[in-house]
Amino acid sequence: MKYRTLGKDLTVSAVGLGCMGMSHGYGKPADKAAMRELIARAVAMGYTFFDTAEIYGTPDDPHANESLVGEALAPYRDKVVIATKFGISFDENDGKLVHNLIPDSRPETIRRSVEGSLQRLKTDHIDLYYQHRQDPEVPVEEVAGVMADLIREGKITHWGLSEADEETIRRANAVCPVTALQSRLSMMARWNEKLFPVLEKLHIGFVAFSPMANGFLTGKYSGKNHFDNMDYRNNMPQFTEENIRKNQEFLELLQKMAEDKNCTMGQLSMAWMMNKKPYIVPIPGTTKEARLSENAGAADVILTPEEVKKIDDLLETIPMSDVFGGTGITKR
Repeated sequence: MKYRTLGKDLTVSAVGLGCMGMSHGYGKPADKAAMRELIARAVAMGYTFFDTAEIYGTPDDPHANESLVGEALAPYRDKVVIATKFGISFDENDGKLVHNLIPDSRPETIRRSVEGSLQRLKTDHIDLYYQHRQDPEVPVEEVAGVMADLIREGKITHWGLSEADEETIRRANAVCPVTALQSRLSMMARWNEKLFPVLEKLHIGFVAFSPMANGFLTGKYSGKNHFDNMDYRNNMPQFTEENIRKNQEFLELLQKMAEDKNCTMGQLSMAWMMNKKPYIVPIPGTTKEARLSENAGAADVILTPEEVKKIDDLLETIPMSDVFGGTGITKR
């Protein structure tokens, strides 16, 4: 495994492990014992960067993922970087499969959240603490001030933002230096590339979630997928039969490029972003050891600047469907 630096000094594996799908969002939660073993295998492979959030769980166990990650990583705590998030809950009364989010970043809420996360993660500090979504009722400067206090108290060592715009990033960073922005990025979701200049100016890393468009860019899905009723992919446009047909030309070209580089389609889709910028770290999720190993191998795929530009030019012109763009917001 290779390694990268987020912000000024947070060293992480070049590919991280997004743990959400083990407990939340992709159907029935996976077996906890098997997932603990999988996380241990990730550590053995060289993964040092593990991502979770306080809301990744089920109605019966709302914080299941943090508890799982904490138990699995306890034996390796001094070797790994744990990232978690605060600031939202689900609107479980909205009647949707993918519930709206209710932002809440009031200082007292953050204080409760950090104590709960520390307990579930079985640790005395969180390495990277993200504001999961912006709270329109709490200025980001106030949030950043709480983060500065938590750093002084030793409860967190670095903080970040998720799905924030340039103005928010600048305002937050002026109060307490931001280490990373975690936002959606993939070959099919490139709108956050416009933030690269400000991230470079402020020395902020980019952590890419859904780097394979929720698995779509592995090329393993057909128009006859049947996800269970707890699976968010039921609501994602890239998985409809119509859009799979629309994306076929793109997938075929991606497969050809991957064959030319002697790698898989998923590896190429992540190598594209990692070779684009040295501060981008993808955090794909998986519940399978073979995929865990494959994802780690993406860091070894080298693309020249000319090859990256060729892919970028292709992405600008080839027909492509929309992808899942995020969840709605319910006012607190």
